[in-house]
Amino acid sequence: MALPDIRALSNVELSASLVEMGEKPFRSKQILEWLWTHGAGSFEEMTTLGKGLRSSLESRYSLRRIQLKEAQESRDGTVKCAFEVDEDAQRVVEGVLIPTTKRLTACISSQVGCSLACKFCATGRLKLLKNLSAGEMYDQVAMLDAMAHERHGKGLSNIVYMGMGEPLLNYRNVLDSVERITGTPGLAMSPKRITVSTAGIAKAIKRLGDDEVKFNLALSLHAANDAKRNHIMAINESNNLSVLAEALRHFHDKTGTRPTFEYIVFKDFNDGRLDASELAQFCKNVPCKINLIEYNPIDDGEFQQTTPERLTDFVAFLEDKNLIVNVRRSRGKDIDAACGQLANKNTAATSVPHKA
Repeated sequence: MALPDIRALSNVELSASLVEMGEKPFRSKQILEWLWTHGAGSFEEMTTLGKGLRSSLESRYSLRRIQLKEAQESRDGTVKCAFEVDEDAQRVVEGVLIPTTKRLTACISSQVGCSLACKFCATGRLKLLKNLSAGEMYDQVAMLDAMAHERHGKGLSNIVYMGMGEPLLNYRNVLDSVERITGTPGLAMSPKRITVSTAGIAKAIKRLGDDEVKFNLALSLHAANDAKRNHIMAINESNNLSVLAEALRHFHDKTGTRPTFEYIVFKDFNDGRLDASELAQFCKNVPCKINLIEYNPIDDGEFQQTTPERLTDFVAFLEDKNLIVNVRRSRGKDIDAACGQLANKNTAATSVPHKA
């Protein structure tokens, strides 16, 4: 029988376990620092603990970090990493290190596969195989942070939960991972540098407000018209724009944080003046920012990038309405590491070949 994962224990549960083992409570802080600040991958690494305690922990608990199976570097410096999260089943997720002149961003996954099947997203074609644990999400950040230091001489500036999976369908583990990334013991990163992206789970968005989270929220909107959004995102049929607007207002009222609307601009689908007008109207529901994202094609070719001229017109219309608009240029497209491309060609949801 597999031993329970020590990183799945809460701080209180770990302290109680140590007391049961006859240990002093202060040992809990030492262990937490080894797990979440130093990123220990074995009990033997915990050299401030006595051999007897290390042996006792090893007999009761497992401690395994995810493993880097493959890393591919884009021409623009973006690095896509395949992480093995389940050695026996060879389950793999992808994380991406995205360098720009101002930022070093880690894009991490929250699930193996995804259940939402958005039409424009390669990950949506995969079955949902597993929710990632808080430790597995923490590991992606820690390993991409180490890679950032190695390649760029400094650590991550931003973290986005925008990789494989729907974060709010793995709610508790995602929030626990944020706590480990931002806390001490932990990586002590600012929650204001973290963005969690959702396809639109209204109940969970309200719950984020009730939990008064400190991180940023992004909604993958992509159309401010229910018929169009239903076509590309089946989740909209049960979480329509009216329901989402109410949830977003609740989130903003509780946290004071303005959400960001992510909007991939598809040619001749959602890039016209009427579409821009509908988006501007939806933005009246809550103070917000808009990220317009260029489309990154996947294999079926149903959608195409809009033209530069139509994108310019779209931006001008929104800015004329005094909306905050940013145009996000995709990075890592040549290695299928850009938005919507994860698990497209080079990496399957079940296994990845390891480069020697």
